[in-house]
Amino acid sequence: MIVVGGGVVGLTTAVALAESGRRVRVWAREPAEHTTSAVAGGLWWPYRIEPEPLVGAWALESLGVYEELATCPEETGVRLVEGVHEGTRLDELGEWAGRVPGLRAVAGGLAARLPVIDMPVHLAWLRERFAKAGGTVEEREVTDLAAVPAGVVVNCSGLGARSLVPDPAVHPVRGQLVVVENPGITTWYTSVGHTSDTSTYFIPQPGGLLLGGTAEDDAWSLEPDPATAAAIVARCAAVRPEIAGARVLAHRVGLRPARPAVRLERQLLPDGRVLVHNYGHGGAGVTVAWGCARTAAGLAHPAA
Repeated sequence: MIVVGGGVVGLTTAVALAESGRRVRVWAREPAEHTTSAVAGGLWWPYRIEPEPLVGAWALESLGVYEELATCPEETGVRLVEGVHEGTRLDELGEWAGRVPGLRAVAGGLAARLPVIDMPVHLAWLRERFAKAGGTVEEREVTDLAAVPAGVVVNCSGLGARSLVPDPAVHPVRGQLVVVENPGITTWYTSVGHTSDTSTYFIPQPGGLLLGGTAEDDAWSLEPDPATAAAIVARCAAVRPEIAGARVLAHRVGLRPARPAVRLERQLLPDGRVLVHNYGHGGAGVTVAWGCARTAAGLAHPAA
């Protein structure tokens, strides 16, 4: 069995498959630390992903896993951190929100203690967990899913699915972040419009305070834009003034693999082999990774 794609969705799916007793290889075009997953903010919360009823179930299943992983934060990269979603109301969210432990209305929004995932640490931990389950990761570029030599192929190629499937419904939503030296902020904050191309958020991570952000549809540039970075810092500093003087450590850009709906389904190839698609997670690949991985593992079973 071969999983195509080595981001958080691909690695988590590979772990779920390998730990169910399957022999699994991951074929990835680039190392996990070079994927979009590596530059993600890492806050658990469904964002720019559909369809909501399924997303809610996948997200809650993943939340349960992250709550367990947060007992070993240095190893897994997962911590539980308090914060506020400003401008968000419970009655605007799906049924899933009522099952998030501790999610509560506060002045101007919703507060909760949610998983914050340090993505470089977490990706390395997933890769190690996969290796312990007998899996291997190979750097190989795939240009034809039907040519992958395995009885079961699991397509977790993210944005790459646009050309690989091909699926023109997959498109990039560009996100730009600024990493600054943390001036002592211990809680996360978001003020996000799901239709706006800009947002305001900050997330404390061990390597600095992550400031965001943007959500630019069909923008492919991976080069940080200085004017965009300055605007991000200014928006965040309007919420917490101490951010204004924080030293900039890095600029990051990632292309979220958006789609009108996640594609998570089983397909039979003409020769009878099984192809499972698990892509199109938008801005919530981390949030739904485990729920989608376990569903994909079930679909990959010969009797599915």
